[in-house]
Amino acid sequence: MTVLWAATLLAGFVSSPLWAADGPNVVVVLADDLGYADVSCYGGKISTPHIDRLAATGMRFTDAHTSSSVCSPTRYGLLTGRYNWRSRLKRSVLGGLSPRLIEPDRVTLAGFLQGQGYHTACIGKWHLGMDWKLKPGKEVTPLGIEPREQVFNVEYGAPIANGPAAVGFDYFFGISASLDMVPYAYIENDRVTELPTEDRDFPMMDGRQTGRTRKGPTAPGFDAADVLPMLVRKSVEYIDERARSGESDGGRQPFFLYVPLASPHTPILPTPAWRGKSGINPYADFVMESDWAVGQIVAALERNGVAENTLIVFTSDNGCSPQAKFDELAAHDHYPSGPLRGHKADLFEGGHRIPMVVSYPGVTAAGTVSEQVVCLTDIFATVAAAIGVDDLAADMAEDSFSFLTALKGETSASGVRESLVSHSINGSFAIRRGDWKLMLCGDSGGWSAPRPGSPAAGKLPSRQLYHLGEDLAEQENRIADRPEVAAELLELLENLVAEGRSTPGPRQENTGAVTIESGR
Repeated sequence: MTVLWAATLLAGFVSSPLWAADGPNVVVVLADDLGYADVSCYGGKISTPHIDRLAATGMRFTDAHTSSSVCSPTRYGLLTGRYNWRSRLKRSVLGGLSPRLIEPDRVTLAGFLQGQGYHTACIGKWHLGMDWKLKPGKEVTPLGIEPREQVFNVEYGAPIANGPAAVGFDYFFGISASLDMVPYAYIENDRVTELPTEDRDFPMMDGRQTGRTRKGPTAPGFDAADVLPMLVRKSVEYIDERARSGESDGGRQPFFLYVPLASPHTPILPTPAWRGKSGINPYADFVMESDWAVGQIVAALERNGVAENTLIVFTSDNGCSPQAKFDELAAHDHYPSGPLRGHKADLFEGGHRIPMVVSYPGVTAAGTVSEQVVCLTDIFATVAAAIGVDDLAADMAEDSFSFLTALKGETSASGVRESLVSHSINGSFAIRRGDWKLMLCGDSGGWSAPRPGSPAAGKLPSRQLYHLGEDLAEQENRIADRPEVAAELLELLENLVAEGRSTPGPRQENTGAVTIESGR
């Protein structure tokens, strides 16, 4: 079934204009490469007053995770409520020219909410593929970053098929992938706003001779440093427009606004107003400007009188990248991963444990903290529960557990996530239940030491087992003395893969073969 047909079917079952109008607006802001402790309310030294204010008025999660430690897979999981490794993408990330990743019959959070009468918008970095029109006889890499020789293989003036509109978004404005990937041009709905007729690149960090972004098609006048303020402006305009629409129609249509920021990911380019603000380095300045972006979006909600009926989620897509210059940050006693081992791309906690703050006025008590294990795939079921849909279709959001009871301050033995599967950039798996975490690799699975394939990694056991309650920094591998725990966790992972889901329900098919051993 098509997404549109599925959304219509859902609407027929559970929605009406009056019912939909009673639902909260939903705003999800997803930072890009923001580490667990890059936010000051998580112990960081960078000033983030707007995110801190959200935490002070809502709930801060200390054990929140992405399903992957890199960009595209996490976005897939968030929007589908499904573990990323069940898709065709088994490792790494997509490029800016990659075709659509989300399956044609897959109902996303946006499509689901569209079916409940919501207006839906995505403003920001997409990075889930879209079908560009290719020049005759040309191709682009389907499941990876395209090489230089492919970047001019696209008819950039033609409409783009199967982008955000094909998976439930009424409106899209943003960029196709990370801001260090081509094309360097804004896209509105299904077209670039200006043809990328130039061939340019950008510095990876403001004021530094530390490399350049990938060179390729660029729209005249496009400046990577302008992207964050542009996304903020478009988000604020969208909120203003939806508020005006409700007034003119004499009724309120709730909206879902998904804002996947392109910051503080590379290129690390704070605007002049923010350069030097942190007193640390450009990355810290960029984090502060990203915090300002959150403040502008919240201010727009408040100014339009809709903040009190809006569920806001602020989080990140994975851990911090080494491009932030960890040594410079450490000189100011700032550590992006805080007490965690590793960083972006890794299977260690620093790769996928992330800050997550939720504000839900009238539901969530101010200044609360939750230690419940949650995953970004859980946003789907949580939002559904918030609008009164507790039972999702069997082929929808198969790895999404609602944490609405946590937001309400209630305890419940049913429906709570009992396990967590994590995935690294090279496709390595980890499975967690309770405090025990089994990693099916002897290395980091990513970029930190011991790197996959390194001599140091070759001397280590092929698996790692940690008790996070006693060893959050993952320093003592317990694989030798607790083999029975490792065996139980491996069996659990094998069952979750085979069943095609981790929530109760009928067996579902994975997209392509899933091999869980050592990232293969």
